[in-house]
Amino acid sequence: MEPPLPGPLAQGIAFIPYRVENLRILAVGGAAARDVSPRVGHLHITVDDLPWQWADYGQSNTVILIGMPRGQHEVLLELVDPDGNVFTGQTVTFDSPGKPGRP
Repeated sequence: MEPPLPGPLAQGIAFIPYRVENLRILAVGGAAARDVSPRVGHLHITVDDLPWQWADYGQSNTVILIGMPRGQHEVLLELVDPDGNVFTGQTVTFDSPGKPGRP
């Protein structure tokens, strides 16, 4: 995982590039997915320790957060297996100037 790209961040949009090795990000889950080779999984994404998160089953290699308010933010990306068990996680912290036109 890399820090957000500086150009879009100046507009309150965080493009956070990431790279996954030895695992494919696919929209499969449950018992049938455990035996797929090479391994498959997805991402769990948490922003600012909020009590909710979302999952990413795509292969974009970039998390995009639009309209980030002004201030410091922390984004946790967790690589998980088809059953939601965490393989590994990484956090990036960054400051956003805020979306133009908003406080």
